[in-house]
Amino acid sequence: MSNSSFPNEFLLLPFADTRQLQLLHFGLFLGIYLAAVLGNGLILTAVACDHHLHTPMYFFFLNLSLLDLGTITTTVPKSMADSLWDTMTISYAGCATQILFFFFFISAEFSLLTIMAYDRYIAICKPLHYGTIMDSRTCVNMAAAAWDSTFLYAVLHTANTFSLPLCQGNALDQFFCEVPQILKLSCSDAYLREVGLLVVSACLAFGCFVFLVVSYVQIFRSVLRIPSQQGRHKAFSTCLPHLAVVSLFLSTATFAYLKPLSASSSSLNLLLAVLYSVVSPAVNPLIYSMRNKELKDAVCELGIKVGPGKSSPVRPTSEPNKIMEQIFLETWLRHMTNKEVTGDSQHVFTKGRVCLTHL
Repeated sequence: MSNSSFPNEFLLLPFADTRQLQLLHFGLFLGIYLAAVLGNGLILTAVACDHHLHTPMYFFFLNLSLLDLGTITTTVPKSMADSLWDTMTISYAGCATQILFFFFFISAEFSLLTIMAYDRYIAICKPLHYGTIMDSRTCVNMAAAAWDSTFLYAVLHTANTFSLPLCQGNALDQFFCEVPQILKLSCSDAYLREVGLLVVSACLAFGCFVFLVVSYVQIFRSVLRIPSQQGRHKAFSTCLPHLAVVSLFLSTATFAYLKPLSASSSSLNLLLAVLYSVVSPAVNPLIYSMRNKELKDAVCELGIKVGPGKSSPVRPTSEPNKIMEQIFLETWLRHMTNKEVTGDSQHVFTKGRVCLTHL
């Protein structure tokens, strides 16, 4: 096999042709990247420093922020440098490294989002068993399994992709190296191995998607059975941000990887890639903190702790524990009322009554 089948470098797709638009692209991506680093960095610092946030839900938030930082760092700095210095090339080894880490971070994020759905399912549907099922060792093992398995998965994809001979030149129809774009350059029959591997990957991803859907169906059924509006609001406040992140990530990434290679325009490729590789990591911290008062309080306290002689105020129990406590209290109250265990004078068990002792 000739060496021409493996080029020394690849040509990336530029965002703009004029110098003014290239500088505009550099400034825009710089702002998005700094916002992503700041937002995810604040979540990492808040979760690590605030003992109130040392719970499974926030432990997975921490892992998700690390993955978001990795995803956006793999693609955006290189794209900014290309626009600033007006160079749109990447070496063969650099392209392989970019695909390896990008595929790793994207796959690990999807795995982690699936784990987070399971965590929310246990917290809301089985609150009495939450502490037993989601203990610290289990959470660490689940996160480690997601990181380790997806890294091996990314190595397999990268090795298989770059073992293919390339017969269609070296120009990529994307602003960073991506598996579908490498496949477009491969020879007619040689890419079938990687396509088969992508089909297997799609089946695994579909299985995770089905698990996500079933989990949220059960979650919403449980939440809608909560009698009080406050209890429903607390439960939805921890589920809706996760559901929004999953929807944004899956809708763009799935379409980008499963659309026909021949029926995609350059503008569509750029739009989809920006959405799931740039926008999603940048807005995830905003989505998670928007409806999470506890996380916002922890971030605000980071500034308070910097001042000398100041200490952070004592805050109540973590949000997941309050949700479980609310669900347990209302389920217990409903059970006691249906079984007619309580009497009219036992106000301690009666909703809306003053707590009195039955004499």
